[in-house]
Amino acid sequence: MERTDKAIELLKVMVEIPSPSFEEERVSCAVFSWIENYLRERKIEEKTALKKVNSNILLYAPFNREKTLMMCAHLDTVAPSADYTYKPYTLTVEGNKLIGLGTNDDGASVVSMLMAFCQAVEKNESNVNLLLVLSTEEEKSGPNGMYSVISYLNGRVIPFPDFAIVGEPTSLKAAVAERGLIVLDGTALGKSCHAAQNCGTNAIYVALEDIEKIKNFKFDRKPSQVGEVHVAVTQINAGTAHNVVPDKCTFVVDIRPNELYDNQEIVDMLQKEVKSTLTPRTLYHKVSATPKDHLLIKAVNELGIESYISPTTSDWTRLSIPAIKIGPGESTRSHKADEYILKEEIEKGIETYTGIIETINKLIG
Repeated sequence: MERTDKAIELLKVMVEIPSPSFEEERVSCAVFSWIENYLRERKIEEKTALKKVNSNILLYAPFNREKTLMMCAHLDTVAPSADYTYKPYTLTVEGNKLIGLGTNDDGASVVSMLMAFCQAVEKNESNVNLLLVLSTEEEKSGPNGMYSVISYLNGRVIPFPDFAIVGEPTSLKAAVAERGLIVLDGTALGKSCHAAQNCGTNAIYVALEDIEKIKNFKFDRKPSQVGEVHVAVTQINAGTAHNVVPDKCTFVVDIRPNELYDNQEIVDMLQKEVKSTLTPRTLYHKVSATPKDHLLIKAVNELGIESYISPTTSDWTRLSIPAIKIGPGESTRSHKADEYILKEEIEKGIETYTGIIETINKLIG
């Protein structure tokens, strides 16, 4: 219970400092100072290296091993919903429930990972080097978040990790793969004229023909670990007045790719089928899937942890290494009013992360 109490103490610090994406410097400084004091309190500060890269926090424990395990979770939050009935920047405790913005996504993973990490360092025995990364800008895929951490690690000041545990609210089930994401902005062009005249080219009709082609397009490579490519047109906009044939129609396509197609390849395949111009907002959100025979999957199976394919993205999509995504809390609570985590979920989170580290050590031998 002592570690759970310390975890909640840090969670309180995090909740009480607003930390929307791109505004994490204050919370980063506060968490950094808290960790410094905790390492000193546990007498393990000399066994670790604590650094900041932009507002990201890196805590490294070298054990002179060949492999390095990264544990990562994010410090930033979304903006509070207008529907909050509690103060979003106050940690309200009601029995077993801890209510406040960021408690579930992703504060509980942050504090649980830190406790498990420090417990492993205190034991002073590990068959892997350990690296804890508390990232920023995760919610908006910003350039100064995990991307900047990766650039820093490529400099080899700290070894680049070989595999990772990504902390997100998953009800402590292990996501062994997660879908990627491509968002396309489609633009169909026509020629405007008065609606009463039989002239012009209606951009809406051009868009509708293209949308039908996108809807019916078949991605038929098989088999896939994460399932078929899912494509959905989710927005459409056109027209200025009831009596004007529109010369432009825009629409948005949401694509959830699988590991059998490169993101750019998917865009190119669809573009060949349509007249509209399809412009991807980003191609960085790639599919992540860990091989079934990987050490991480073996550890999950040995611990009897339920595994699944995640439909949501995380910092995992920015990594190029095998990983699992697992953490306390429930994904359905994220980005909602009156977000909360349970004390027992944090306690179980610490136990789960500790168990995975210990099982990895055992399997490496």
